[in-house]
Amino acid sequence: MSVAALRRATRESVSGLPREFWWLWTSTLVNRLGAFVATFMALYLTLDRGYSASYAGLVAALHGLGGVVSSIGGGVMTDRLGRRPTLLLAQVATAVSVAVLGFMHHPVAIAAVAFVVGAASNASRPAVQAMMADIVRPEDRVRAFSLNYWAINLGFAVSSMAAGFIAEASYLAGFLIEAGMTMVCAVVVFMKVPESRPERTATEKAAEAEIGLGTVLRDGRFMGVVGLSFLVALVFQQGSVGLPVAMGEAGFSPADYGLAIAVNGVLIVALQIPLTRFIERRDTGRILVVSSLLAGYGFALTAFAGSVGTVALTVCVWTLGEMLNAPTQTGLVVRLSPAQGRGRYQGMYTLSWSVAALVAPLMSGFVIDRWGAEWLWGMCAVVGTAAGIGYATLMRWMPAEEPASTVTPADAKPEVSAA
Repeated sequence: MSVAALRRATRESVSGLPREFWWLWTSTLVNRLGAFVATFMALYLTLDRGYSASYAGLVAALHGLGGVVSSIGGGVMTDRLGRRPTLLLAQVATAVSVAVLGFMHHPVAIAAVAFVVGAASNASRPAVQAMMADIVRPEDRVRAFSLNYWAINLGFAVSSMAAGFIAEASYLAGFLIEAGMTMVCAVVVFMKVPESRPERTATEKAAEAEIGLGTVLRDGRFMGVVGLSFLVALVFQQGSVGLPVAMGEAGFSPADYGLAIAVNGVLIVALQIPLTRFIERRDTGRILVVSSLLAGYGFALTAFAGSVGTVALTVCVWTLGEMLNAPTQTGLVVRLSPAQGRGRYQGMYTLSWSVAALVAPLMSGFVIDRWGAEWLWGMCAVVGTAAGIGYATLMRWMPAEEPASTVTPADAKPEVSAA
């Protein structure tokens, strides 16, 4: 792609989106720029505090358990209380709990506060997803989600590089900086982001009242996507759970891990927008199958990596799978989510990642302690293959176009009410 074509693609990708979206995008970017703790938490517990890989996995699992609890709760709050109150409450709670976690020393206290951090930070996700679906026109939603994903990874690329060096200087500083930047996000939401839940007619209120968690659970096609999302998430979680522990045991420093994992964010920042434009008209099933295989076998290649450079190359492989999977799967989730129940549907989808965040640390810590990291990477290949087969099977039952039940009068234009 030429420079001129890249500029044109970038300009087309960012034009025409409402102002409210860009404030929400800014909040996301600031939040991810300060996301240090997730990057160095495993190293903090194993290298600085001297705990085992199993304990580090337990703490990460409790963090994930908090996310499991808040995924559904955050989705229900998003539909009932509104997007803005849910997002604001979640960000303030996250800032406070992250700061407190930095001062905890007793293993039980660390585990308990990690659970609170997981619950608070994950509660905002259904609200963000639903708000973006509210304020962006249907034809622009996949593009908007891709831009938000791009912001997440731009922040991750910067924060992951900085996290390793901050950890070598002071882990506590990392906790406090993240807490401060999360509070900045809360201020941005409070000052600039209006409530986006549309005013509903009596008919729409009745339709919303009929959409409960049972409705979501009975939606077989959607729950199939949620299940496969869990398998893919289980693999991708190893980038922040299994990989740092395995690199630490192999003699790599925190800065080495930070530099290697930063490749993930750098590639996404550089290639996500043009790649999304390339795949948006391609077959959804094939893209999801290929992305699952790239994820599973990309991590499997880590078993043969003996230097920071070769680890970075394996990161390139599974990052390509991530770039293919993220906008494609998000578009599929939006397509299957009815407007009246966006919070609950997004909460259930978020739950797949939260459960993966719970299971992955327990799995990786147990496998590394018992059999070694090579077994963990082999398991990633197996799970990635299973996910690929699952997507190939499920997509045969998917409608070729958006189901009529997801198209409502509220979808006809951007939906932003006064704050």
